[in-house]
Amino acid sequence: MAVVAVDRQQGRAGRKGMRHGQHHLQSLAFLVPGAILLLAIVVWPTIATVRYSFYNGTATKAVGLSNYKSLFSTADTLIAFRNNVIWVLVFPFIVTVIGLVFAVLSERIRWSTAFKTVIFLPIVFSVTASSLVFTQIFQLDPHVGVLNAIVQTVDDWFSPPGAYPLSAGQSAASLATSGVVVAPHGALESSKTVSAGGTVKMGLTGISADTLTVLGARPAKVPTPSAGTVTGLVWRDFSISNPSNISAVYPDENGFADLHLALVRSDGSTVATTTTDAFGGFRFADVGPGNFRVQINASNFKPSFSGTFWLGPQSLTPTGNLSQTAEALLSIPLIDISMILAYLWIWAGFTMVVVAAGLAALDREALEAAHVDGATEWQTFRRVTIPMLAPVLTVVLVTMVINVLKIFDIVVNLGIDASQPGGQASTLASDVYYLGFGGGVHTGLASALAVILFVLVVPAMLFNLKRISGK
Repeated sequence: MAVVAVDRQQGRAGRKGMRHGQHHLQSLAFLVPGAILLLAIVVWPTIATVRYSFYNGTATKAVGLSNYKSLFSTADTLIAFRNNVIWVLVFPFIVTVIGLVFAVLSERIRWSTAFKTVIFLPIVFSVTASSLVFTQIFQLDPHVGVLNAIVQTVDDWFSPPGAYPLSAGQSAASLATSGVVVAPHGALESSKTVSAGGTVKMGLTGISADTLTVLGARPAKVPTPSAGTVTGLVWRDFSISNPSNISAVYPDENGFADLHLALVRSDGSTVATTTTDAFGGFRFADVGPGNFRVQINASNFKPSFSGTFWLGPQSLTPTGNLSQTAEALLSIPLIDISMILAYLWIWAGFTMVVVAAGLAALDREALEAAHVDGATEWQTFRRVTIPMLAPVLTVVLVTMVINVLKIFDIVVNLGIDASQPGGQASTLASDVYYLGFGGGVHTGLASALAVILFVLVVPAMLFNLKRISGK
């Protein structure tokens, strides 16, 4: 009987082993397609990239570490490294703080779901679509670019433009035609002196008739002279019916309205001020004896804010006695700041949602205990909430570091030419793309740069995985 029991036990063990083996075979059958795909699109390309990094540009001759030496000794790559450093130091910290602020606000306001939806919405769109939006926002023309329109509005509050702002490259001297000369400090004044009872005619051009019409100008009209008064006219000295005849006033010529004028002596002292009427006429009363000149203030032609080229070549350059190379590496391109602003708009919603999930999981008893102990809202937030959220904030911060280490899409879409190797907005990932697939292809350099980028990303990725797993 004992032998039979042993045989039965061995039979059950054998059948159990067969079922266990079949289970492993089934699992393996499901894993093999994924493993093959992983080898094909991840492992093999990685091995090939490392191999090609030791070859020349056409991958026909081994050159050892020559590609790596070239990368660390060329200005183009150093600029890409500089831009990556700017991204890593600035973007992750700011976007994490913004996400934290939005997450806290969403817990304290009504319609929090709608608020979260609006903030999260930009990440739903492709980066290319978002880049097209910000291309318009950063437009140079304040009439198109929202950002420049805002800056123009603020600038006009503190430094209002003149009634007749000059266009780019135009000077007040180019406006003078008849009876007008250029005075110091960019002002215009009458070429002849005048005394009480006299009349001055000052012809200008270079300002469009449409501009005068918009400002309410009317056909030029010389005021009637009177004793003890200096009168005159400032008008647009160009007649379509008599284009070759200047200095004469014709019915189809408009006066300059709302021009600020000054009556000055020969020593430059101001006697009186006035403003032209809708016909371009003006009058200085009770001027007293002496000879004077009528001066058109330079403030009349002060241009308005014309816009900042946010996606242009301007940089925030450090001061000091620096070499050209050091200055280029230490400067912060304005286009980088613009791209970071656009990327904040895209990713702020993601960080908000992750941090909000962390806030929802906090121990509310600890927060209530802090309030019971007399802690203020700020003290509770700084000394209780932030420490408890530290693991979540760290994961968000490191995730954003990984994200911007390989920043590519927004750089290529917003930077265009500036994202080319050596361009002000170029990054390691964009250089890999242009060196590997763009003009002047160099497979060796592109592969070496890809390996360097991989080496930079892996430690941050492993750290994040460790934080997420809690080990």
